[in-house]
Amino acid sequence: MKKKLIIILLILPLVSFSQEKIEGIITEASSGNETFPLAGANVFWLNTSVGAVTDIEGKFSIPYQPSYKKLVISYVGFKTDTLTITKPRYIEHLLEATSDLDEITLIARKQSTTKSYLSAQNITTVSSDELLKAACCNLSESFETNPSIDVNFSDAVTGTRQIKMLGLTSKYILITTENIPSIRGASQAFGLSFIPGTWVESIQITKGAGSVVNGFESIAGQINAELQKPSTDDKLFVNLYGSVNGRLELNTHINTKVDDKWSTGLYVHGNLRDKRFDKNNDGFLDVPLKKQINVMNRWQYTNPEKGLVSFINLRYLNDNNQAGQLDFNPDTDKLTTNAWGSEIDTERIEMSAKLGYVNPEVPWQSLGVQFAFSSHNQGSYFGLNRYDINHNSIYSNVIYNSIISDSRHKIKTGLGFTYDHYDEFALNTNFERSERSAGAFFEYAYDDLDKLTLTVGLRFDTHNLLGEFITPRLHARYTPWEKSALRASIGRGKRSANIFAENQNIFATSRTIGILDTGGSIYGLDPEIAWNYGISYLQGFNLFGRKADVTLDFYRTDFKNQVVIDWENPQQVNFYNLEGDSYANSLQIELNYNIFEHVDLRTAYKYYDVKTDYLSGKLSKPLIPKHRFFANASYETPLEEGESARWKFDVTYNWLSEQRFASTASNPEAYRLPEESPTIGTLNAQVTKVFSPKFEVYLGGENITNVRQSNPILGADDPFGPNFDTTFVYGPIFGSMYYAGLRFKIK
Repeated sequence: MKKKLIIILLILPLVSFSQEKIEGIITEASSGNETFPLAGANVFWLNTSVGAVTDIEGKFSIPYQPSYKKLVISYVGFKTDTLTITKPRYIEHLLEATSDLDEITLIARKQSTTKSYLSAQNITTVSSDELLKAACCNLSESFETNPSIDVNFSDAVTGTRQIKMLGLTSKYILITTENIPSIRGASQAFGLSFIPGTWVESIQITKGAGSVVNGFESIAGQINAELQKPSTDDKLFVNLYGSVNGRLELNTHINTKVDDKWSTGLYVHGNLRDKRFDKNNDGFLDVPLKKQINVMNRWQYTNPEKGLVSFINLRYLNDNNQAGQLDFNPDTDKLTTNAWGSEIDTERIEMSAKLGYVNPEVPWQSLGVQFAFSSHNQGSYFGLNRYDINHNSIYSNVIYNSIISDSRHKIKTGLGFTYDHYDEFALNTNFERSERSAGAFFEYAYDDLDKLTLTVGLRFDTHNLLGEFITPRLHARYTPWEKSALRASIGRGKRSANIFAENQNIFATSRTIGILDTGGSIYGLDPEIAWNYGISYLQGFNLFGRKADVTLDFYRTDFKNQVVIDWENPQQVNFYNLEGDSYANSLQIELNYNIFEHVDLRTAYKYYDVKTDYLSGKLSKPLIPKHRFFANASYETPLEEGESARWKFDVTYNWLSEQRFASTASNPEAYRLPEESPTIGTLNAQVTKVFSPKFEVYLGGENITNVRQSNPILGADDPFGPNFDTTFVYGPIFGSMYYAGLRFKIK
């Protein structure tokens, strides 16, 4: 008996020790039935701080107590699983990859617009399916069904669409193509029309200051366009489009798999508008005449065994626009007073490359290299005002990703370099400058895999004209309860104001153009500096048994310095540094609701308070409505098993409140405008018939209610007189516009 007791006493500590921890292996599925160890996965006990991370072989060991019941296993890009543990055992668990972990799914089918519950930043992802709901011929027309972006014409002659976010124009938005800055500098005014809609796979809209990884220029937010991938895009895609305003377009994608690692795609876009329209009888073209050829050759390299993926893009653009009076002839009337006319001829060459490396043995370690070169040449004139610009740009960025301890603690760090050379002719003067900046950044992200996500970034840049400065950014997401996300952000942005390239509508007036400051490093002006603060709340819920979500967000942008564009004297437009306050407040409430099966409704209300201290006092920014209401409804006929034919219907309504006109009080009475514009409401609709996975046709209308701004051009009867101005545009100019098209594709 004594001998047995000694044996029990010797074994008991061993048994106790074996119960103090649980071991196991976490794997991931690959092609076929193969599984591979998943290194860097998080394993932790629910509602405790006790956790572990899998090693290079996917193995883990974690302390155990009888009070621990729920074991959580998670990894970014995989579904999080929770295991119920009743006693110590060896665990072998397979994690399932997911592509929609951080998306709201309003109904069972795939959603065309999604919002993230999990990311620290306030991001909306717009898929190519959403872009097909409207006549999305280029990126500037891709936001008609999105309530976060405002779209309007910048003037009444060039047909240029201008976007706004948080009450600020696109120059305060970092617009990137696959996270490489692309719409900036010389391309700021017209660059959105240089990216065909069919080339776009998805768009990510980020409100508030963006990531420090992408640079220091973002103030209001970021819009990133992801392009179609040659390896996943259709082998052949053809889109034909025609509209009653004389616009004809052709888009063709031809993709080829060269071998098991290389794929290439040829993307061709062409559009033509050669018919003259003057529906409002003011003697000017309602829409400009246009020719554009746009070609991109895209290469993709993928080698999963070595952890490599790469994209190389080569692109050429030639864009020609003619606007002005109906009888204007460029051959005889250019830069004369025979007739008022304008031509904008742009030639652009781009080359970009991206290389990504993920360590196959340590998958949380990755290295990314980005490089881009562009040469933008624009020759243009507006009446008697000539404006030419040549902009050569180089962009490079190196990004290293890793984790600290486990994948709940992630870091990004790297170096960036940007070079821009501008050569401009404006105001009968040559302006030339070079800008060089080099920067280093560090970003830390914490995710407790339950309620809290935090991203803190800091970058340091040295710039030959802007000096040395620091850019801080912070984003946080907290989940107070199920299906919710409470976010807050703060960030600083700094940028050079390219006053002529960004505001080319100033040349389509008879105003004199003045630069009132001379002490700054760019056109005599100081750089623009602003802080952006934001808070957002997203809540998903069920209403009458159907899924819905509501979003409430408020953002404020405070300018510490701004290059003020002062239109308050109708005979002048002046640029000067801000003296006083300038801010933009934006409040938005959005509701998404799946009313019935296959019927979705999206509604939003937006309030803007955007004011600036001008020389004449503090005023609301011109042509920004304080109130906007948006509604979009879509319906798809259900598919029976084995069927592919279906109908799709989409309707969008926009209502805008009054918009303040810049003062015209000193004009002769015939050329004066009221203080505010009338309210306007526009209705767009599209019907699509899908005959098969290969073929579909669509028919649509914009501004179906035929709302049209009367007399959009001030002084149209005397275009070379002192009161001519094309910039007082608050609504549609053309009236109703109908279009039709077809899409054909081979997978």
